[in-house]
Amino acid sequence: MLFCLFFQVMLNRTSVTEFLLLPVTDIQVLQPVLFVVFLAIYIVNVAGNGAILMVVTSDPRLHSPMYFFLGNLACIDICFSTVSLPKMLENFLSTHKAISFLGCISQLHFFHFMGSTEAMLLAVMGFDRFVAICKPLHYTLIMNHQVCIQMAVTVWIIGFFHALLHSVMTSRLNFCDSNQINHFFCDVKPLLKLACGNTELNWWLVNNVTGTIATGACFLTFLSYFYIIIYLFFKTHSCRMLRKALSTCASHFVVVVLFHVPGVFVYIHPASSSSMDQDQISALMYNGVTPVLNPLIYTLRNKEVKRALRRVISRSQ
Repeated sequence: MLFCLFFQVMLNRTSVTEFLLLPVTDIQVLQPVLFVVFLAIYIVNVAGNGAILMVVTSDPRLHSPMYFFLGNLACIDICFSTVSLPKMLENFLSTHKAISFLGCISQLHFFHFMGSTEAMLLAVMGFDRFVAICKPLHYTLIMNHQVCIQMAVTVWIIGFFHALLHSVMTSRLNFCDSNQINHFFCDVKPLLKLACGNTELNWWLVNNVTGTIATGACFLTFLSYFYIIIYLFFKTHSCRMLRKALSTCASHFVVVVLFHVPGVFVYIHPASSSSMDQDQISALMYNGVTPVLNPLIYTLRNKEVKRALRRVISRSQ
């Protein structure tokens, strides 16, 4: 309630009451085709991640740190796509591609909330795999239930307040020249390009705070997998154990690459007309494609999840 009241007060500070979103493509004949494609992507995303979330919460065999974090990732991926894809699907069939000021700021908030939370969660999942493989005797002590809960709560809280920082600072700006956003959803960088007045602090937050979270989480995640690879090749003498550990980490590593590469690319280069077009392509990757690939990657490469899914299906029949 306070969240909505605050942004309603901010709404009275600017002459803009709605924004016009840019279509994904200007080719009209492709609009229905893209609608079907992204509707299918969204349905597969919700169904796939929903199945993972159901399985890891209902099957006692999967009540371990690795699957606890996987359940969090599935929840984030559902929310991540829901932030922008339904509005994008609506705009495929609409001639007036508008979003209200409050809706735009809310979309911006939850987009950065889910994005930063997922980035940090992937770093936590990398650390979990590092402890499980490199410190197996201390794994249950280090990654106990209380620690896992604290880690998950911490990344969710940091993600929320990081997003709140952007949404509050953006909502305080005046938009007096144009209301046409050069993007298919509301993000910080295209909104700042529309703002009139001093936006130096906002750009500083984007380049330093968001950039630090994105690159820092990416670095820590890759560092965990670097140590895992070094440990496996120099400390493991069993080929069977080496193959099993590499197979488990491979699925995690693919998810990390698919998420971080487009995300870091968006927030480490300055905004320009050409870079904004590249940002849209990157956004389609980590906002639509990556979340739908996550359940496929984890279920296809994880025997425990596949067995748990079969048990759930057999019980429902």
